[in-house]
Amino acid sequence: MFKWAQQQLANVAGTQEPIYGPEAIKSIGVEAETTPYTELTRDDLKWRAMESTSVETQSFYFISDAGKLGFAQVIYSNVAGIRTTCQFNSKIFSLDGSDPHMWSSTQLNNHEFSEDKTSFYADDCAVELSEDGTTYSIKSMTDDKAIVNLTVKRASPGFQAGKTGNTLFGTDLANPWGTMRHAFWPRCTAEGTITTKDGPVDFKGKAMFVMALQGMKPHHAAAKWNFLDFQGPNYTAVLMQYTTPPSYGSTVVNVGGIVKDGEIIMANCKSEVTHTKAKSDTENDWPEPETIKYSWSGTTKEGKAVEATLEGALEQRLDRIDVMAEVPGFVKKIVGAAAGTKPYIYQYAPNKQKLSLKLKIGDQDITEEGFVFAEATFISE
Repeated sequence: MFKWAQQQLANVAGTQEPIYGPEAIKSIGVEAETTPYTELTRDDLKWRAMESTSVETQSFYFISDAGKLGFAQVIYSNVAGIRTTCQFNSKIFSLDGSDPHMWSSTQLNNHEFSEDKTSFYADDCAVELSEDGTTYSIKSMTDDKAIVNLTVKRASPGFQAGKTGNTLFGTDLANPWGTMRHAFWPRCTAEGTITTKDGPVDFKGKAMFVMALQGMKPHHAAAKWNFLDFQGPNYTAVLMQYTTPPSYGSTVVNVGGIVKDGEIIMANCKSEVTHTKAKSDTENDWPEPETIKYSWSGTTKEGKAVEATLEGALEQRLDRIDVMAEVPGFVKKIVGAAAGTKPYIYQYAPNKQKLSLKLKIGDQDITEEGFVFAEATFISE
């Protein structure tokens, strides 16, 4: 009972949680042992819009045929059931470092959802799912330096790990006090533009989409993250890994998959990430990765063994984001009171020496060079 009271205080005041141990988390990997993944339906893409502390996002990553890298995102955040804030973010990366990144982050007003909660609306902003559940349109005129008019069409089935996609947190897992969930459209086609003050940037090309729910304070759910989006001519590989704080046993949760047009090759919770070489960032002492290895292991629907790896140098980082300096104020309120919390996101897109996915499906060996976007996030020890 005392730990429950401490946890309630942590929810409201942002204090560190007590040590509950690994028994206070049920990883989605438990479900995935019997059901590695399920294909997404329209119902799986509904906004939860929780009334308790939570952060819910829809994030779209774009790599154009011309080699431009972009990002668009809606964030829906609830602070302790007291205040709800929504934000629209967009970014165009400068891959060669010759220009500053185009970054736009605007608070949204008068948000609402469609009747079935699959589409999001606010003043001058709309993220709509088509009736057939295969296409998103993303439109925003909230910032004249980043007018977004993009369409993302699913090229392979979407998936979530296990049956529900949910990792559960709490000392009574039948009545959890927190959740974490990710749902992916790994391989998509994209059309449209982000118009900047220098004119429209065409993002016709490839895209991926992930919908995430952190149904608790984000820094209580995870101490660090790794994310990969690999887009090749024929194959896409995605991986999302997070490690909980010591309060939940520093438990590592992995969700990953490999797909091609029209087909999921494999998806489960058996992927792994290793920072094979790192250096200490002099600004914050985090071990910034320099070389990295991602791996996947599983089976196809037909029972063929699948093994895959992608490894190499991340090259010069694209960006280092001091989350507390750049994110909207509502996230600062969620995170700011927690001692030892200093979140930084490191972003990479190695292009001098493109990385290759090495894939083995049954007896077939495949090597495919492609575009990589990677993130490593550090929040707390």
